[in-house]
Amino acid sequence: MMNRRKVLATLAAAGVLAAAPSFAADPLKVGFVYVGPVGDAGWTYAHDQARLALEKEMGGKVKTSYVENVPEGADAERVIRKLVAEGNKLIFTTSFGYMNATEKVARSTPGVVFLHATGFKTGKNMGTYESRLYEGAYLNGILAGKMTKSNTLGFIASFPVPEVIRNINAYTLGAQSVNPRIKTKVIWVNSWYDPAKERQAAETLVAQGADVMAQNTDSPATLQVAQEKGVYAFGWDSDMSRFAPKAHLTAATNDWSGYYIDTAKAVLAGTWKTSEYRGGMKEGMVKMSRLNAAVPADAAKAFEEKKAALAAGTFSPFTGPIKDQSGAVKYAAGVPVPVKDLLSMNFYVQGVEGTIPK
Repeated sequence: MMNRRKVLATLAAAGVLAAAPSFAADPLKVGFVYVGPVGDAGWTYAHDQARLALEKEMGGKVKTSYVENVPEGADAERVIRKLVAEGNKLIFTTSFGYMNATEKVARSTPGVVFLHATGFKTGKNMGTYESRLYEGAYLNGILAGKMTKSNTLGFIASFPVPEVIRNINAYTLGAQSVNPRIKTKVIWVNSWYDPAKERQAAETLVAQGADVMAQNTDSPATLQVAQEKGVYAFGWDSDMSRFAPKAHLTAATNDWSGYYIDTAKAVLAGTWKTSEYRGGMKEGMVKMSRLNAAVPADAAKAFEEKKAALAAGTFSPFTGPIKDQSGAVKYAAGVPVPVKDLLSMNFYVQGVEGTIPK
């Protein structure tokens, strides 16, 4: 579980607008909007595990509900408004494409607190939250760079939004930190969760020579292909080792539980204020699963050293020198990439092949 004192401190320090009203009634009704099924084993699964942790921690003080498989777009507004009509006073919308719908509903319902995952729009009763999961992507890259024999890595990507581009770049930079010969091939599937498309993309990448694959999609299909083909891959958002124990090297996982618990407590106490929260390994929001026994000692050592530095806050994956695909220096040596640039990242680093879809 996340370090909740750090989360509470961040929520209090970052709040610069009016506090939300106090909700004295028990229980506090908390609604969640999910982009995929709770059984996807990835992004939505991780959010739902945190919802269950919230219920367990707070008992009768909260009552939670969720709607799964909600398309990003107009339908999201209908679902969010329905949750409001059902009496939910705290609503978490958990995918980038829900941002505009969340903002629209929040403006019209000031008595409800809204938190949107991975977006950038805030208001008096609307905040944002996301994990620095690119830290985990960087660590995955270290293992990939150490274990590849072809020096060709694969990445199955969902949508060309900054969050996904950051993860592709972090994965490549981590691999290049231990193996400068690395190149990364990317296939975009235009879906967060589509096992058939993910499987096809993984099979194509293996055919193109990739022997270690990562993903920013939600099913275990990539791992299952990796195990069938005798190559390696990583879990994403949650530990997926049960689906492909031989291929699964580790997983970068999200633990949203502390954030959900502390936010609910703040809303109940009437102390919640809007914020833009970002948590990583230091805050306990990003965690790595157990390493596969196949990982050699030198790779494990490099992995653990960087993991410790990330947890201590002494290292950031996006610190120069960073070059784009053309070899032009985007950020000089020692220069950290500003948060605003991370949030709008729209270029591939050197070593990533292809172009970003428009």
